[in-house]
Amino acid sequence: MAIGTLDWVSAAERLELLAEPVARAVGGLDGVEVAEIDPELADTAAFCERYGVDMGESANCVIVAARRAGEVRYAACMVLATTRADVNGVIRRHMDARKISFAPMDDAVTLTGMEYGGITPLGLPEEWPVLVDEAVAAHPEVVIGSGVRRSKLAVPGSLLAGLKTAQVLRLAN
Repeated sequence: MAIGTLDWVSAAERLELLAEPVARAVGGLDGVEVAEIDPELADTAAFCERYGVDMGESANCVIVAARRAGEVRYAACMVLATTRADVNGVIRRHMDARKISFAPMDDAVTLTGMEYGGITPLGLPEEWPVLVDEAVAAHPEVVIGSGVRRSKLAVPGSLLAGLKTAQVLRLAN
């Protein structure tokens, strides 16, 4: 793999670089690679600048909380770092929510078992849909979180689109 200046290795060889739910999830997946990074540079813009990764090769995972009739449902949304998820339009309608918002940080961390700034669609609770933007799904390789701030994963977009609860949509605007 040659994304940026990072040293990529098979994630299965470096499970200690992953959050525990992510390590469990990557066990049966092919094509998942991991690279160690400075945790202070985990935020997308700083990461891309320091490690020579184009923003268009990086995908962000945002957790949303959809509310309707007193019920709260969560979903992960994957969009390229060069775009923004249409949370109040496409995603709210798709989730049939009256109100939708980004999940509070404490809820996202507690419910996923991952660190804020490293949350990834691999290893999320099984009932959560993973909404994947069409551009992410079509991308040959994207850099995403690893569940912790000290590493990143590189995965084919098709792997994200093929996750058990994945739904490919036009999410970005």
